Amino acid sequence: MVNVEELGWEAKTVGELDHRLLKAPHVKLRSFNEGPKGDVVYCVDLRINLPNSNFLSTTEMHSFEHFLLAGFLKYIPQNFLSVGLMGCQTGFYLVLYNEGRAETIRNLYETILEDVLAASEVPYANTMQCGNYKNHSLEQAQALARRVLDAKSNWHQII
Repeated sequence: MVNVEELGWEAKTVGELDHRLLKAPHVKLRSFNEGPKGDVVYCVDLRINLPNSNFLSTTEMHSFEHFLLAGFLKYIPQNFLSVGLMGCQTGFYLVLYNEGRAETIRNLYETILEDVLAASEVPYANTMQCGNYKNHSLEQAQALARRVLDAKSNWHQII
């Protein structure tokens, strides 16, 4: 049985919340599903912008998604399942297998954002690995990473 508070999450912030109350950027456990053999799939919100306020551009989201994909595959390939765009253009959904510890996820996220700042190119931004390889901006991804890192002390403040 998953105990979200033992994993470092506030129970009251798990699940769907009133978007008018959300703060950003934040890292929060959105949901989890336990399998019959004890395995757990976790979905984590990597919220960057306030809902219904300002939105990430397609280029920002696309490039940032590539960095998140490359980073989580690099650091926790055994647990990483997927990263997806929030359709509202305010962040990303991170899906992990058997890894739901808040501190671990936040630390990995920070490491990946630091990697973005040190990068010389957007990962997978080529015709072989991307269906829209021209729609990338290293500069925009780095500016976004800097903004999210600058707010790191507030990542746990969800509402």
